Amino acid sequence: MLESDGNFADKMSLEERDGEEEETTSVSAAPPGMCIECEDQPQEVLCEACGDVFCEVCFGALHRRGKRRLHVHKKLTDGTKASTSSLPQAPQKKARLTEEKEEEIDGDDDGDAVAPVPTTTPVSVEAMGEWFTERAKYIPVRLNLKERKLLRLLEAALQVSEYTDKVDIISFKGKAKRIYEQLQDICAILSGLVVANDYKAGQQLIKDHNFKDNEKFFQTIFEVGRRYKIMNPDSVNSEIQELLQFSCKKSIKTVFTVLTEHDALALLKDPHIMTATREVSPDGKSRGQIRQEIKEKERAVKYLSERYATASLAKEDIETLLYSIGDNNSYLTFNRDPVDKMIALLKQYFSPTNIEEGYSLAISYGQKGARLTHNHERQYYYALQSLTLWREIANDMFKLWYLSEEDLLSTVSPYRLRDTGQGLNRVQQAPLVRRAMHALLFHCQEKIGHWVGSSVIHLGDHNVPNALMFIDKYTQVSRILNPIVICIQQIEELVRDDGLKRYIDHTFGGVDKLRKDILRDFFMHAFDGSGADFFDAGSCIDGRLTSAWNWCSKIEKKAYYPVFLLTGFIGFDGDFQK
Repeated sequence: MLESDGNFADKMSLEERDGEEEETTSVSAAPPGMCIECEDQPQEVLCEACGDVFCEVCFGALHRRGKRRLHVHKKLTDGTKASTSSLPQAPQKKARLTEEKEEEIDGDDDGDAVAPVPTTTPVSVEAMGEWFTERAKYIPVRLNLKERKLLRLLEAALQVSEYTDKVDIISFKGKAKRIYEQLQDICAILSGLVVANDYKAGQQLIKDHNFKDNEKFFQTIFEVGRRYKIMNPDSVNSEIQELLQFSCKKSIKTVFTVLTEHDALALLKDPHIMTATREVSPDGKSRGQIRQEIKEKERAVKYLSERYATASLAKEDIETLLYSIGDNNSYLTFNRDPVDKMIALLKQYFSPTNIEEGYSLAISYGQKGARLTHNHERQYYYALQSLTLWREIANDMFKLWYLSEEDLLSTVSPYRLRDTGQGLNRVQQAPLVRRAMHALLFHCQEKIGHWVGSSVIHLGDHNVPNALMFIDKYTQVSRILNPIVICIQQIEELVRDDGLKRYIDHTFGGVDKLRKDILRDFFMHAFDGSGADFFDAGSCIDGRLTSAWNWCSKIEKKAYYPVFLLTGFIGFDGDFQK
C-alpha cells in the first residue's frame, strides 16, 4: 500500500469511530474480563473517556491518533512483566570476574565438585524467571540421536513424495481424496524406510498393514520434522482424518512442555540459567576472557543439571534443555545482532535534525525508483522504525514460528488454492501470527513515539498468502543486513594494505566517506517504497522488506560493489569467504 493510502485509511477509521462513539452500541457483549474490541485478550487498560476496557494492543491501535490520543486512561495490570527486548542482552555482557577469580577457575579444571557460578543480572530474579518461562514455551527441544535418524527417514520420504504436485493443482478429483492418497503413499514410504533401517522395528510396524495402529509413530516422525525445520505443513482437516483414521498432528516438543511434564519449571527461575545458556561471543574479547566465559558456562550447566535432576528427568535431559535455550541465543546472535548493529550505524553516522552536506536522506517520488516522498528527518525515522520492527521480529522469531505452525495446521481456517499472480499458492488466514505482529508493532510505535507511513500488515492475501510465507520473508532480514555490516567493519582492515588504501582514498575519498556513502545509499533506497507494482509497493509493513530486497538486487550496479567483493561478499543468499 502507498503511504498516503495507509494514512488515509487510518484517519478515516478513527474519524468514523469518533463520529459513532456515542451512537453505536455493541451487538454482543464481550466475555467477562476480555477486551471490548478483540474479545479474545484479557483486559489491561481502562479508557475513562470511552468507558471501555481494552487490551494493550487494541487500546494503542484505537488511541494512537486524533482526539482519542488525549483520552485519560489507566492500566489495570501491575506492569511488572519483563521486557522481551532487554533481557536477552544480559548474557552478552563482558566477563565480570576479576583476574584473581580467573586464576581460581583455571586451577579447578580437574576438580569434581560443582560450585555455584557467580551471577550478576541487571533485573530481578523474578523478572528473569518470567522471561525465561515465557520464552521456553516456544523454544523447540534439540533433537537427540534417535530423533535425527527419524528426521533422515522423513527427509528421504519427502524427497520422493509428489504431494504438492498431486494436491496443489486444479483438478476435477476431490481435494480430500487427493490428500488422502498422497498421505497414504508417504506413510507407506516411511514404513518401508523403517524396515530398511531397523528390520525388527519395521516388522512390528507393518505387521497388520494398518496405519491407524501406528498413529503415535507417524505423529512422532512428523513432529520431529516440524521441530527441526519449519517446512510446508499439511492442513489436515477433519475429513482427511476420517479417511486416514488418525491425525498426523502432534504438539511441538518445547523446553517448557518437557519441564512442565516433569514438574521442573523451577529450573527456569534459577539465576544460574543466564550463565548456562548465554552465547559466548568472541567480539572484542581476549582469548583469556573467552576461555573464562566457556568455563563459567560449563560449570553452570553442570551445576543446574545436578541440582534439578530427578528420577524421571536425567542430567543429560536437563543439559539438552539448556543447550536448546542456548541454541535460541545463538540464533539471536546471528539474526538479531546485525539489526542492532545497523541501528547503531544509522545513529552514529546520521542525525534526524543535523544534515551533513551531501548526506541528506531525503527521497522524492519518481526519482531513482522511489515511490515515497520524505524529507531527511522523516526518512531517518522511517528507516529507524523499520529496523526496530525487524529487530523485534527477529527477537521473537521462535514464537512467531511456533504460532505460524498453529495457524497453518488450523482446522478452523483451512487454506484456499489461489492464483496470487506468482502462481498457485495456499491462501490462508493466520490470526495468531497477525495478533503477535500487531503486538510487536504496537510496542515499536510506543518505543519510537510516532509512526511514519502505513501500519498495514499483509497476511492471508495475494501479497503474503499464508503464515509460512510471512515467516520466510522475515528470516531473510539477516541475509540482507549481515553482508552490509561485515563490509562496513572490514573496510578498516582493507586499508592496512597500501595498494588498497590508495584505491579507496583515490576512488571514494577515504574510509569514513566510503562508509557514509554505502550507508546513505542503503538508508535512502532500501526504504523508498520500491520493488513492486503501483498498488503493492509503498510504506506498509510488508513493503518495507520488499524495498530492501529490491536494493539488494541492484548491488552489482553500485560504484562501491568492488569493495563488497574485497570484503568476501559472494551474494545475499550465500556465505562469506575469508
